[in-house]
Order: sequence, then C-alpha cells, then structure tokens
Amino acid sequence: MRSFPLPLALTARLSPVVVLAVAGWALTSGPMAAEPDAAPQAQEKTENKSASAPSTSAASKTYAGAPAPCDSISSATVKSLVPGAKTAGKEIPSTDTELRRTCSWNALKGYDYRWLDVSFEITDSDEAAQKSHKERMEDKSGGGDVPGLGDAGYSVVNLTTEDNQETREGVVLAQVSNALIVVTYNGSDFETKGAPSSDEINKGAIKAAKEAVAALEDGQKG
Repeated sequence: MRSFPLPLALTARLSPVVVLAVAGWALTSGPMAAEPDAAPQAQEKTENKSASAPSTSAASKTYAGAPAPCDSISSATVKSLVPGAKTAGKEIPSTDTELRRTCSWNALKGYDYRWLDVSFEITDSDEAAQKSHKERMEDKSGGGDVPGLGDAGYSVVNLTTEDNQETREGVVLAQVSNALIVVTYNGSDFETKGAPSSDEINKGAIKAAKEAVAALEDGQKG
C-alpha cells in the first residue's frame, strides 16, 4: 500500500516584536542553531523500510509452475482408460503455461468412446487453491471426498443423455498446496447407446488423478 507524508500541523505566527522574531530565527535556523538529532530520523527510515519490505516467506510458493501434463499419466494407464489413444496425448494451448497446462487423450475403439484430460492449475497461495477447490466442489455437487488424494480430494460422476445416447462423466478435483489438479474422464457406447458404469468411470478418474498428484509432488517443488 502506498504511504503518504503526514500533513504539516504547525502554523507560522507573526510576532509583534521584531527583535524576538529575529532572535527566534537565530536560535532555530540561523548559525546559532543546534545540530539536529539524526538518530530518530534514521531509526524512523529503518522502521518504515522494514515495514514496507515484502515478506519472502509469505511470497514463497510450493509449486512455481505447472508440470508437463502429458507426462503425468503413465502409458499403461492411458492404454487402460482410453483404448486406442496415442499414449503421448495432446497438450491444449494455454495463454500462460506457467499457471495452467492441460493434456487430453481420446479415442473410439469399435463402438466404445473414451475421453480423458488432466489439468494443472497453479495459484498464488494455498489459500487461493483451497478457495478454488471449494468453489468447484460446490459447482459439481453430489460427489464425495477422496481420502489420501493430495491435501483435499473430491470425486463426482454424472450421467447425461443427448439424442438417446448416454454419456457418463467423472470429475476428480485434487488440491495440493497452491496447486489444483482437475481430471475429467468420460465414455459412451455407440452400439448400445449406453454408457460405462459409474464404478468404472469413477475408479478410472481417481487412478489418473493419483498419478497426476504424484507427478506434481515428485518433480515440481519450487
């Protein structure tokens, strides 16, 4: 916050006796004036500098940047969750790769379609990540906690139907210090017009989220 000088509170007064005025000037400002005490001023400057200096500990962040998202999920897991997809994945363009990075895998094998994406978001503080995690939980209500997933884990599965085709989608949110991980996993069966079971989608999304958390913790501490 910018600091402003205190307003002057002294008002000059004219003395009816010229001699007293001249004598006062000589004692306070003229050659007879005593040397000013510089110690209080130096101390005040030091105190002001200390008060305005930013705290390095408060500014430090556990995670300074988002990891490479396409490397966060193992090839074996990609093959299991998204049969037929290229294991390298495809990173989604981001306006700021230090703050947000997302990788996506999708494929249609026979009549079964699967989609998986993993997103890393880096915030300024643990508190900001906690707030974002809470807001997203409220936005995707109806799920439950995932114990042992980062500092806070949450999972929800929903079924949607469009043109008689069902799609089941699972979303897992994990907050780890100042980072937020979002995993989305969904699937459809175009032959039966149905969708994979809630258990299959939920377990798959949680498995991917655990690997993403491990990748963050193993290689991205700042």
